[in-house]
Amino acid sequence: MRSDASAERGRAACLRTRGLRVRIGTLDVLDGVDLDLPATGRTVVIGPNGAGKSTLLLALHGLVAPSAGAVERGPRLALVFQRPVMLRRSVRANVEHALKVAGAPAAERRRRADAALDDVGLAYAAARPARALSGGEQQRLAIARAQALEPDCLLLDEPTSSLDPAAGAAVERHLLALSARGTGLVLTTHDLAQARRVAQHVVMMHRGRVVESGDAAGFFAAPRTEAARRFLAGEWLD
Repeated sequence: MRSDASAERGRAACLRTRGLRVRIGTLDVLDGVDLDLPATGRTVVIGPNGAGKSTLLLALHGLVAPSAGAVERGPRLALVFQRPVMLRRSVRANVEHALKVAGAPAAERRRRADAALDDVGLAYAAARPARALSGGEQQRLAIARAQALEPDCLLLDEPTSSLDPAAGAAVERHLLALSARGTGLVLTTHDLAQARRVAQHVVMMHRGRVVESGDAAGFFAAPRTEAARRFLAGEWLD
């Protein structure tokens, strides 16, 4: 569970980009993105393949440097990849290693690791090799590894896309519980049904730009842009 100071930091902060551009080769994967994202609540980033969703998360976290523009990071962040990498060590040791890298005191690592594993329902597997877990268990371990860092805001790239329905539903339930306890979520998804279930705030991207951003209920009920209307109708965007 996050400390009171961490929760207060999350309430006060937000993620902000101004003119954010990320160029890979000759392609602007992000092309002048201006966003103000709440650090609390649940923001879902949607859009067609190649829209720049994953790159946006990487840039927000700081793993990709802007080619131009800026990212302002108020909250403490942690990132969960779509296909998380499991170290060749036990489930518990995977979490403890992340805490060590983050500078957590040695005396705290076991306690925080065990608390995070218990929270995601993996206490029974703490001593097992992480790479022997199922896909759904590995994704829950990735979330526990990030959660143990006590972030104000958790960034997740397609966290359920490679999971079967039951495993995906378990991950989604856990994320909603995290949100209810005050951890902000920013996640990408191709699943519009999931976006409708989870989102409080929506960002739609296309060709590296933000097409529309705002309250989720309003977006799904009456999108303001033609691109958003076509996307929600299942039409191909050029």
